[in-house]
Amino acid sequence: MREFIVEADGGSRGNPGPAGYGAVVSDAATGETLRETAEYIGVATNNVAEYRGLLAGLRAAHALDPDATVHVRMDSKLVIEQMSGRWKIKHPDMKPLASDAARVFPPGRVTYEWIPRERNKHADRLANEAMDAGARGEQWSEAESTAELDAGPGHAAGVDQARGAGAPPAPPGDAAAGAARVREALAQGHAAAPAGSATGAALAAASDATNPPGGEAAKSDAGAAESEAGAAESGAGAGKTAVGGRVGETDADTHDGAAKADADTRAARAVATPGWAPADMGAPATFVLLRHGETPLTPQKRFSGSGGTDPSLSDAGREQAERAASLLARRGTIQAIVSSPLTRTRETAGIVAARLGLDVSIDDGLRETDFGAWEGLTFAEVRERYPDDLNAWLASPEAEPTGGGESFAATATRIAATRDKLISAYAGRTVLLVTHVTPIKTFVRLALGAPPESLFRMELSAASLSVVAYYADGNASVRLLNDTSHLR
Repeated sequence: MREFIVEADGGSRGNPGPAGYGAVVSDAATGETLRETAEYIGVATNNVAEYRGLLAGLRAAHALDPDATVHVRMDSKLVIEQMSGRWKIKHPDMKPLASDAARVFPPGRVTYEWIPRERNKHADRLANEAMDAGARGEQWSEAESTAELDAGPGHAAGVDQARGAGAPPAPPGDAAAGAARVREALAQGHAAAPAGSATGAALAAASDATNPPGGEAAKSDAGAAESEAGAAESGAGAGKTAVGGRVGETDADTHDGAAKADADTRAARAVATPGWAPADMGAPATFVLLRHGETPLTPQKRFSGSGGTDPSLSDAGREQAERAASLLARRGTIQAIVSSPLTRTRETAGIVAARLGLDVSIDDGLRETDFGAWEGLTFAEVRERYPDDLNAWLASPEAEPTGGGESFAATATRIAATRDKLISAYAGRTVLLVTHVTPIKTFVRLALGAPPESLFRMELSAASLSVVAYYADGNASVRLLNDTSHLR
């Protein structure tokens, strides 16, 4: 039985923008190129173009020998993981393409492998040739293609030839390639992180445990040892994917090595911690989470939810909102603003919106938890008046505050529904959500998959910024928590 290697790629100059794909079929035993195919497909996203490349490569292999086995190699982590069945396919544009690809050969005759981008040059060159032809108003021509020559020796060969004889198999995922590119980018004289960036910030432990997930700042028995990354890059990472993958693909011309190196450097600077965001997912929906500024209740550390007096910002709170607005204006990444309906958040959002020239949408799902009879009380006062109810509340997310308030479990259900709605509405965009302590901590908790008790272990200051990015496969990346550098 013959065995083919299919290498495929796709790109979009704009994501979405003018797009094309390329695929090459080679003999696994000899490395000989058997078939090349490429096509300009009009306006599409990177991921759609990559799936189109996969489908074209499989069909080309099937035309050569429908009884063959096929080993697919692509630098798209998304396509490889989804076609291998390890990740779910949620995007409506990709489901039919994936289904068509799965039907070209019988199940079990196709295997998938992720490879670094530098080992997928042949298919990458074909995709760029197709996009170049589309820009000229033409279709790609196999007779005029120089992709195999441009890719250099070894890139159209079988697995062993491409890796080198005796070389160990490539590590799974993007981690090794991503780490290598970060090291390379930083070694080229870009190691110094910008002032105030997460990569250059020291993690400061905070001993103040006076900010539970609920009210303005009531004390938690759970205690906290907080780390505050004072990153100035919170919103700036929108639209960037992790090192090792494409950085937005705003320029799909992979012939430009200088632009690629610069992109890797920008990605290296955007990574706040040693973990990498998912690659090849396209631009995520990025939520920049701004807690409202102080109210008169904040320095008194009183519970202030959605069932109390609905206080306005204090003078200090308005100054905090102005400082947050100035920072966000300098970054220039916010594309929309959504606020909780409560007065303190609407006022904070209005100050930012005036500075950014944007409108404010209101979403009731972003409101603070209702603390029932505890509204307006300090933690000590609640401990004195309702000790059993407080102990139950601290012990279980299902417990409600005295007087029929909202449990943390109910808040989490509400926030999850709001999150999903906003991800759909702002896919690929950066949106500022002006909200409260419990909602922000819940966004972070859910993104991390952390247990409910983690709410008591996060510090969240007034007018602080946190950031969570949501990718097409359903995964999330916490990029920032409790940044207060703009207030100092």
